[in-house]
Amino acid sequence: MAEYKRPTTEAEFEKNFKQKKPLMNDTEAFYEASRCLFCYDAPCIQACPTSIDIPLFIKQIHTDNITGASKTIFDSNWLGNACGVVCPTGVLCEGACVYNHQSVPPIQIGRLQNYATNKTIDAEKVIFKVGESNGKKIAIIGAGPAGIACACEARTLGYDVDIYEAKEKPSGLTVYGIAPYKITNEEVLKEVAYLQNQLGFNIKYNNAINSKVALANLEANYDAIFIGVGLGATRHLGLDGEDKKGVVGAVEFIEELRMKHHEVIVPKKVVVIGGGNTAMDAASEAARMGARKTVLAYRNSKEKMGAYKFEYDLAISAGVDSLFNVTPIAITGNGKVEGVKFAKTEMVEGKLKTNMNNTFIVQCDMVIKATGQAKQGHLYDLIDNLDIDAKTRIKTNDEFQTSNSKYFAGGDAINGGAEVVNAAYDGKMAAQGIHNWLTKNN
Repeated sequence: MAEYKRPTTEAEFEKNFKQKKPLMNDTEAFYEASRCLFCYDAPCIQACPTSIDIPLFIKQIHTDNITGASKTIFDSNWLGNACGVVCPTGVLCEGACVYNHQSVPPIQIGRLQNYATNKTIDAEKVIFKVGESNGKKIAIIGAGPAGIACACEARTLGYDVDIYEAKEKPSGLTVYGIAPYKITNEEVLKEVAYLQNQLGFNIKYNNAINSKVALANLEANYDAIFIGVGLGATRHLGLDGEDKKGVVGAVEFIEELRMKHHEVIVPKKVVVIGGGNTAMDAASEAARMGARKTVLAYRNSKEKMGAYKFEYDLAISAGVDSLFNVTPIAITGNGKVEGVKFAKTEMVEGKLKTNMNNTFIVQCDMVIKATGQAKQGHLYDLIDNLDIDAKTRIKTNDEFQTSNSKYFAGGDAINGGAEVVNAAYDGKMAAQGIHNWLTKNN
């Protein structure tokens, strides 16, 4: 059942996409920080991919040392502001909070992190120092979280840095691919501008690296190259009727929504295919854009979904319906989408089987495919002596160096698609790996 009216103004869009983790005020932050037990060997630190000293920054907030708290956060995670709101804190730091064992709500670590860094960014506090120039240059392919983190860390180590970004805005999926109710474009771009103003790395927008000639130019002009590209377009399923009008990829749908807001028109009946977090986002967004009926369809059971439970719950709370143990076999319609033909699936001897004797059609005007993204294999193929695994992920050593010694990589390029916080960690550590390699070989 639909819960939202279609937004026709920016104000209505913002109302439908109200922030999940709104910014705390001073009083909220003070009282929330006062709840922290400052655990010895704190489990929240162990659960954070970037190992932020969480009890320390919470103590700093509680003693009104907001700048110090921000320094603690950014020292471990260059995307500390964005991660405060887009991280799945419920399964990371907050999920590890000891209060969970006492039937007490965990500390709102993410919101406290976002509170401190927002304060510092808005006040334009200078807390970073560019390292003494060593005369060496690093090229970064992709201005996503991994690329930005690599650039920041490299600048503190004294390197000149140029980021080559294919699009017109930085921060990758944080701007283009995360649901608007998680973070606004303004907040993402504000953090990148803050980092760039203090650390002075260059971003060359609308500058895709997609040819041997472009790569040869980087190799000739830079001492090391970091590959921080994300994933590509939504993967083609090979379904009959997949080319009909009204069939879109989830990543492309979310990107359009992030850029155009209320100008995007979502029809009355939508089917979302998939069971991951992106599928949950797409379904929730379709409902918030005024679809009268949004159906989430997944090929396996509810328990087998890749999505976090809280993401599924959020979609359901927005009015999304769900179908489990169904797989799409065709998209129906005369030129444009009119429905999706599904077949039931069932487990037979431990394997998921499709029962073609049990089929049905769900009527719809739009199909959103949230079934994974293609890797950037076309780029990897252009780089000499670059080892790729069977899942088209770049192989790296412990210092994020690839088999081609001049190239380093991190983020989705090596993990196949994870969280923003994982990319931020990879980028930071890759910059240190580059520094170690160049120092050793100089």
